[in-house]
Amino acid sequence: RRTTSHIPTSLLNSIKFWSENMFTATQMSKSQFLDKSRIAREERKGHKEKERAATQIQALVRRFLCRCRLQREIRKEIDDFIAVSDAGSAKRNALFIFKIARKLLFILSKDDKLRFEKLCRIILSSMDVENEPKVWYVSLALSKDLTIPWLKQIKDVLWVSCEFLKKLKPDILQDNKLVTLYLTMLITFTDTSTWKIIRGKGEALKPALNRICENIMGHLNQKGFYSVLQILLTNGLARSRPSLSKGTLTAIFTLSLRPVIAAHFSDNLLRSFLLHVMSVPAFISHLNMLTPDTHDLFRKFVLFLSREEQCLDICVCLEGSHTLCLLGNLIQLGYFNVKVLEQEAGHFVKDLTDMLSYCQRYVFQKKSNLTHWHPVLGWFSQTVDYGLNESMPLVTKQLQCLWGVPVICTLFCDVLSKKLETQDPTPPPPTPPSSLQNNLPVKNLFKRAFQKSASVRNILKPVGGKHVDSAEVQKVCSICVLYQTALTTLTQIRLQILTGLTYLDELLPKLWAFICELGPQGGLRLFLECLNNDTEESKQLLAMLMLFCDCSRHLITILDDIEVYEEQISFKMEELVTISSFLNTFVYKMMWDGILENAKGEKLDLFHSVHGWLMVLYERDCRRRFTPEDHWLRKDLKPSLLFQELEKGKKRAQLLLQYIPHVIPHKNDGYDQLRRLPVNSIKGVIRVKFVNDLGVDEAGIDQDGVFKEFLEEIIKKVFNPALNLFKTTSGNERLYPSPTSSIHENHLQLFEFVGKMLGKAMYEGIVVDVPFASFFLSQVLGHHHSTFYSSIDELPSLDSEFYKNLTSIKRYDGEVSDLGLSLSYDEDVMGQLVCHELIPGGKTMPVTNENKISYIHLMAHFRMHTQIKEQTAAFIRGFRSIINPEWLHMFSTPEVQRLISGDNAEIDLDDLKKHTVYYGGFHSSHRVILWLWDILSSDFTPEERAMFLKFVTSCSRPPLLGFAYLKPPFSIRCVEVSDDQDTGDTLGSVLRGFFTIRKKEPGGRLPTSSTCFNLLKLPNYSKKSILRDKLRYAISMNTGFELS
Repeated sequence: RRTTSHIPTSLLNSIKFWSENMFTATQMSKSQFLDKSRIAREERKGHKEKERAATQIQALVRRFLCRCRLQREIRKEIDDFIAVSDAGSAKRNALFIFKIARKLLFILSKDDKLRFEKLCRIILSSMDVENEPKVWYVSLALSKDLTIPWLKQIKDVLWVSCEFLKKLKPDILQDNKLVTLYLTMLITFTDTSTWKIIRGKGEALKPALNRICENIMGHLNQKGFYSVLQILLTNGLARSRPSLSKGTLTAIFTLSLRPVIAAHFSDNLLRSFLLHVMSVPAFISHLNMLTPDTHDLFRKFVLFLSREEQCLDICVCLEGSHTLCLLGNLIQLGYFNVKVLEQEAGHFVKDLTDMLSYCQRYVFQKKSNLTHWHPVLGWFSQTVDYGLNESMPLVTKQLQCLWGVPVICTLFCDVLSKKLETQDPTPPPPTPPSSLQNNLPVKNLFKRAFQKSASVRNILKPVGGKHVDSAEVQKVCSICVLYQTALTTLTQIRLQILTGLTYLDELLPKLWAFICELGPQGGLRLFLECLNNDTEESKQLLAMLMLFCDCSRHLITILDDIEVYEEQISFKMEELVTISSFLNTFVYKMMWDGILENAKGEKLDLFHSVHGWLMVLYERDCRRRFTPEDHWLRKDLKPSLLFQELEKGKKRAQLLLQYIPHVIPHKNDGYDQLRRLPVNSIKGVIRVKFVNDLGVDEAGIDQDGVFKEFLEEIIKKVFNPALNLFKTTSGNERLYPSPTSSIHENHLQLFEFVGKMLGKAMYEGIVVDVPFASFFLSQVLGHHHSTFYSSIDELPSLDSEFYKNLTSIKRYDGEVSDLGLSLSYDEDVMGQLVCHELIPGGKTMPVTNENKISYIHLMAHFRMHTQIKEQTAAFIRGFRSIINPEWLHMFSTPEVQRLISGDNAEIDLDDLKKHTVYYGGFHSSHRVILWLWDILSSDFTPEERAMFLKFVTSCSRPPLLGFAYLKPPFSIRCVEVSDDQDTGDTLGSVLRGFFTIRKKEPGGRLPTSSTCFNLLKLPNYSKKSILRDKLRYAISMNTGFELS
């Protein structure tokens, strides 16, 4: 206060004002000040970091430049060394090579490929120098100071060689040379056999040097040596044409074996070998291992895989395609080592079955989001290596060894060694001269005749006596399981497997003989018991039956009638009868005992196999009979019970009707009941009115009769070959669509209409006399879509002579190409020669011994299907619009022909008499009627009776179910006047007819008929002889109305 008292007031006010303003300004700039300070601090830090970074960059650059300079110097030194070496002006010293190699490995990059290549050549060249230990690169291994560095260096050099091998493409010439170089490096330094240092006194060093080689191999193996070999082999072999030479392959195989041999075939190394080398596609095939298996590899592989866990491990690691490749290589190894295969057959079969079973888990019947297409396995749910697809044909060829003759003979030796009981051959019947006219070479005929006479044997029938738990039976069962597993896994080559298994004519009959001996009584009872057991033994026995059925069905399908019926290849006719009886009972029991209703998996597959074989035999028998009468019927099946169960909707009855309707007898009231079963739709009634030439409606009420006449008129015209809608077969003159029907503008519409009319006739039970060719009826029934169908089997029904000529090509002993045939068919169409190619480009493809079977089937298919494809489709379309195809499923081709044209059995006069209606005064005891029946039964031949039936009904055959189902019913009417004067029955005419009172003698008049009403118009003759003569004349003229 004392200090301020001397300060003037004005000054104090100024100071006060200034201090207040200064305080306010300080508050305002504080935050700005702090921001500026922070920014300045960050700038200083940034400058420091930049300086530090610049220093680091400079150091890195200097280091990089220094390294580059050093690398240039090293590369220059290496290049100079290589140049001197190439010029040959100085001897190479092993130590100098070592130093140069160390420097190259130090700087090695992708730009040093050429330098590394030349270094390898220098190293290999040093090893070839004679009597210069200091030059040999391997001599450094004996130096105390350099042993370990040299060992590390050679390991590095060899692994770099492996790295380069992985990237090389053997199909490129330059790369192929490098493959040879690097493989030579690996071959040279993984075995001491080529080292000159061992010669002479150096032999004592061999054990130590061998250990060095083993050390090198161990190192390479740890680094992934087998993966390198696998990549190299796959690159060179997974293609249609291999790019690796035999020498290169031998080197790779030698290299791949060295670690395994060094480890004394340990499980670990065998596993690597199987996974990486034996899984390369067709490796053994390319290697062509015809030399003895010195290391007994096949046995070692088989025994290694026989342990279930090891086999599963291999399969899981490999997956689909590669597992298949391993299978192929193993099978081919066995093919080359039959003796070992014979000794280890049990383990071999188990290994293959396990591997196929693993693959089978992932095989599917159809495409899905989870499946991939595989050329051998079909739809497969595991990963598929499409890179291997190109080599799959070679793998398939390896797999074919499994069903080749040597392997089949080895595995089935117990079955094939069985001696079938023989009997003295009977001399063949004398050959008729006409048979010499066929096209079979005479030499071939004599050869086959000699073979046949030399192999006459007793018929094989079930005898029993062999214990199912014996080692022999177990072995055969396991082999059958293997082949059955192959059939269900290798879906795309299934036919190849079946063809291979049926190649030996004696295998199937001997397998059947083996089956006949099983169990106490042989055959059927044992297998029926197996159906109710889920034991492994039962499954194996059923697999044997399944394989037998699949193979036998395939065999009979590909054999033609001459081979089946005359030459009796594999099976005798009597054996086929026995087998068919066995199959028929087996299938029936599976259904009737309720096994099929709940069947799935293996049991369902078994049913389809047995049923398939059964139906092939049944269809063959329908086409050409070899079984006795009523062979297919089940006498223990009561039709009444069956149809009661059908009406109740019982599953077993439905299955029976669906799969084996042939077991039901046709000649009883069973089908009468079947006709009355309800159907999905009732077809409408067709009413017909004829219009005469003047355009006036003709009189007549259609009560089935006029429609029948309309139908007969249509059929008479459309099936007349002169119209060229239908043609007749050569020989038996049966109808089929004409290939040249297109001359009619609307021919396909006509075929559809004819199909509808025939369907309507069948639906109404109207019998029409139209004999169709069986091959055409088979197509109408849809049999040609069946897996059992064979075009060549149906060909005789079209042209038996053409069939003989075509099948003679199959038996031709010489070179088929000499016949000058091509895969085409030349046809004369209205005076012009038209060439039809059986396959695209077929006219330029010659028929050879290799493709002759395909040619035969293609030709048969063309003649019976392709030529009339459109016509048949139109006919079927019309026919099926009336007749549900499921209704005809139960009938065979001959039975459908009987449905259309009536029964081909002799006319049952008692049945006809029982169902005859009389008019005009006639009655069953009338004198003329009694004469008529006596004449038909005693005086007329069967042919004349057929002519009589055709005269009155327009069809020479009786209805399938008897005359009770003839619509309209057969009737006889007494007439006094001609047809044009006939006004129908009157009271007077009926009384005169009844009391045999005649206006005048009708002796000059003939019997007439109205086929549309199935009506016989008979004058009241005075004598039996007149009736006989007039009736015989009338029916022989084959007319009806006009003969009044």
